[in-house]
Amino acid sequence: MSLPIRVPGSRMSRRAFAVAALSALAMAPGASAAPGRRDAGASAGAPGGGAQPPRVRGMWLATVANRDWPSRPGLSADEQRRDLIAHLDTAVRYGLNTVFFQVRPTADALWPSPYEPWSEYLTGVQGRDPGWDPLGTAVAEAHARGLRLHAWFNPYRVAVHTDRAKLTAGHPARRHPQWVVPYGGKLYYNPGLPEVRAFVQTAMLDAVRRYPVDGVHFDDYFYPYPVAGQSFADDAAYRAHGGRFKSKAAWRRDNIDKLVRETAAGVRRVRPGARFGVSPFGVWRNAATDRRGSATRAGVQTYDDLHADTRKWVREGWLDYIVPQLYWHIGQEAADYAKLLPWWAKVAEGSRTELYIGEALYKAGDPAQAKPWQRADELSRHLSLAAAHPQVRGHVFFGARDVRANRIGAMARVAADHYGRPARTAP
Repeated sequence: MSLPIRVPGSRMSRRAFAVAALSALAMAPGASAAPGRRDAGASAGAPGGGAQPPRVRGMWLATVANRDWPSRPGLSADEQRRDLIAHLDTAVRYGLNTVFFQVRPTADALWPSPYEPWSEYLTGVQGRDPGWDPLGTAVAEAHARGLRLHAWFNPYRVAVHTDRAKLTAGHPARRHPQWVVPYGGKLYYNPGLPEVRAFVQTAMLDAVRRYPVDGVHFDDYFYPYPVAGQSFADDAAYRAHGGRFKSKAAWRRDNIDKLVRETAAGVRRVRPGARFGVSPFGVWRNAATDRRGSATRAGVQTYDDLHADTRKWVREGWLDYIVPQLYWHIGQEAADYAKLLPWWAKVAEGSRTELYIGEALYKAGDPAQAKPWQRADELSRHLSLAAAHPQVRGHVFFGARDVRANRIGAMARVAADHYGRPARTAP
């Protein structure tokens, strides 16, 4: 998940009372925080009279670098389990219905995988058995609370450093050093190698086969974000496999297209009821680059820089859902939420891909952020804007520790204004 977004009266009102109650986590799950408001989680009738699937009210639960969970490596199994369950309980308190749980942050695993080592973010030592099964527990405990659980995978990131000696002795990246490219201070699997693509799918689908997950989720990292002055060293792979393409960029996009199509097919084959989706960086291309693009001036464009043709994936129906990370405030000069929202709604219109919007809860109340993020109602205003676009079927908040912290009451305000009825998890 990309955190640094790269772009050049005396009486308390009913709403304020509800927000204050939620801020104290005193609202019982399912209680109405704002009676009389239209519920953003209620299911509207679909065209032709059929029922639409429930709206998604989600949060990302990140494990890379212990971002959300565990709070630090090396906690006991009981401490880790309690903290994980506390995050699920917090999701329920705020009326959420879906958790996107990061289970493969760096070519590792938060389940007993036969292909990759246990994650170092559990014990502090890569490959060390934590003594319990985090993914299995997360699925069971989420379902017990009426939550859907999507297993979130990062396909190609191997390590957040470049020292292969720090990887476990049997790590696939050490057994197959030709698979690995150092770039920007990190290690990545090379997406241009067919054997890499086959391996990462096998490793990920192992979890899908073992556990009754409700979905499979990729974040925004495909080819890595560009680093000034550095190039991704895949010339040899391009010479071996890119002969029919007019440029390396076109070949790279085809590599990612294949990953997405093949993973979608694999999920359908292994667990037909599970859904497959991606949460890309929020700008496909700027309109100045491509007339089909958005009215933005973003410094990163997924099509050109990450070689991820996210618009195509939606229009071709390869995804069950997409969650563009619209991590900007309303009125942001280079990437305005109010302009990107209708652009994505237009992309999703008429496709089979459901559109959810990724929301930057982590910015709310952060003094380093712009003035709109100091307003408790900025994110609530996002959801109000989205309500005018029927293509938007939900929102996902980054991340779990920020849902728990509820800085400046921003998450409570969202729940009070938009999540007044219990969340549904099935059509």
